[in-house]
Amino acid sequence: MTLIKDMLIGLRSTLILWVITAVIYPFFILFIGQVFVPNIANGSLIQNQGGEVVGSALIGQEFTEPGYFWSRPSVINYSQGEDAQPTGVSGASNLAPSNPELMTRITEEIADLTVAGVNPTGDLLYSSGSGLDPHITPEAAQVQVQRVATARGLSPSQIEDLISNHIESRFLGIFGEPGVNVLKLNLELDQL
Repeated sequence: MTLIKDMLIGLRSTLILWVITAVIYPFFILFIGQVFVPNIANGSLIQNQGGEVVGSALIGQEFTEPGYFWSRPSVINYSQGEDAQPTGVSGASNLAPSNPELMTRITEEIADLTVAGVNPTGDLLYSSGSGLDPHITPEAAQVQVQRVATARGLSPSQIEDLISNHIESRFLGIFGEPGVNVLKLNLELDQL
């Protein structure tokens, strides 16, 4: 009889803990997020002037037009556009520095940047660990000023002021490095 009683206590405890951890806690966290930080809880989505969602402040996008700042290269395919299927994939290539495939990609990237008149910087050549980093360094933005200014018919000083206004400082003043969110910068460019 005590075995059955102990099994019932164990089942009841398991059920109660499951309800708390699998139902109550997730809904509580969802409620807190939606009430206090809805933008962050919903993916930090960025909208254009027309109110259309154009991306997230947390996930990088590929820009190839000369009138836009270019992001870090990514070893994954970004899921963009209406026909794109979300891949749910992120990550680095895991290619060693001595790998010929990595060296070929970097050599091609250097050639493309040089042809475009951009002095290659580390974050314009190498992808981030996740492959989805939305930021570049202020230096990487600065080396693209002349290319963007020429393509848009703007003065370099206008572009430099825009970069200065979009530099995000270190998290809590100590973590990470200052960066520029490429999507936000490019949307601001479109408003000039």
